[in-house]
Amino acid sequence: MEIILLERIERLGNLGDVVRVKDGYARNYLLPQRKALRATKEAHAHFETERAKIEQANDTRRGDASAAAKQMAGLEVVMVQQAGESGQLYGSVSARDIAASLSAAGHPVDRRQVVVNAVIKSLGLHKVQVRLHAEVPVEVTVNVARSEEEAKLQATGVNVTSVADDEVESTLDIEKIFEQPPESGLSVGEPSTASDGAEIPVGETSETKPAVSPSDSVEDS
Repeated sequence: MEIILLERIERLGNLGDVVRVKDGYARNYLLPQRKALRATKEAHAHFETERAKIEQANDTRRGDASAAAKQMAGLEVVMVQQAGESGQLYGSVSARDIAASLSAAGHPVDRRQVVVNAVIKSLGLHKVQVRLHAEVPVEVTVNVARSEEEAKLQATGVNVTSVADDEVESTLDIEKIFEQPPESGLSVGEPSTASDGAEIPVGETSETKPAVSPSDSVEDS
């Protein structure tokens, strides 16, 4: 479908340009949002007649978007999601989810204004661009965490997945301590020492040491 752009659209063109787009894109987004007109003879004539007003209206929308962008600068929204110990989400965070969170925070945006290359599938701080106007982008931070407490830690730079790993390692170290041999402290194969300082061969104890024969202790008369 051929359309006349009523504002600048990234990767399409500038205000007044006539471009060809897919029918679904025009019908479902550009035309309902009044970002374009179907390129008919009547539309061309109307656009040329109203061009000055259309440009002024576009300037007004750009100004409103710039003011909103200043309020959103440095904004961080927290999204609590279920995830495993490795930080991988059981689900995902999409542009629709982010738009809903921004709107709930008092910054109404449409999901089509949220630019994400791929859905978010891990915990952490994710930078996302929001296009409030074709010429006014703003960057916000999406803090994806398993709880509000974890979100606060992540905001200060703490990697919550590494914290969990450290706790696991600490638990393993404690278990190793309790798995140590009894108090003798001797390793396997290490000879023990008798009370008189004599070394007892491995496999023998002071109790199994050969007794002194009576004949050896009595002098011949």
